[in-house]
Amino acid sequence: MQHPVPLRESHPTLPIRDLDGGVTTVGRDRVDQLRPVDQELFDTLRHRQAAMVTVVTAVARNTRSAGLREPLRAGFTATSFTTLSVRPPRVSFCYDTTTPVAAVLDRAEHVGVHLLAANQTEAATVFGTGGVDPFAAYPYWESGPFGLPLLTGVPGRMLCRVEHRIPTGDQTLVIAEPLALSVGVDGDPLLHHRGSPATATPL
Repeated sequence: MQHPVPLRESHPTLPIRDLDGGVTTVGRDRVDQLRPVDQELFDTLRHRQAAMVTVVTAVARNTRSAGLREPLRAGFTATSFTTLSVRPPRVSFCYDTTTPVAAVLDRAEHVGVHLLAANQTEAATVFGTGGVDPFAAYPYWESGPFGLPLLTGVPGRMLCRVEHRIPTGDQTLVIAEPLALSVGVDGDPLLHHRGSPATATPL
């Protein structure tokens, strides 16, 4: 079967990078033609990726030397969670270094990762809203090991030990080792696609 060539009516030519690192053009406009990266194009591409929505919670101790109250806890909505390794188990996620949660994540030794179900948009919204205490606004959580806040009623949650932090641009990549986990009721996951909540449709 011949693969169809996607064409676009507007813009007769698009710039692409040649093998020498320069920019050239092609006479036939294809939607999937490689183009020089700019912020708008990069945002368009990444918004087309569907990602599972998670909530990451953390607690930081020994913060008095930094002039912070103790213990310090935080939680935020993340779509960057992924499994890095199966043997041994390792997971990762990113957080924005410019947000208030960074003060906790920079110091946390343990984190909780919570997978959200399709009907848990409230949790995603509360933990994704700045300027509020999510643990006061969202009642469905309990105190776990190390004083770590753990959400209840989620399809799955992990207690993890922070193993590495890797600065990358405006984000910090966290690599963590799962120490304990619980599997809740199975159901459709909450996804993030094109800037909005979404659900999975089986093929």
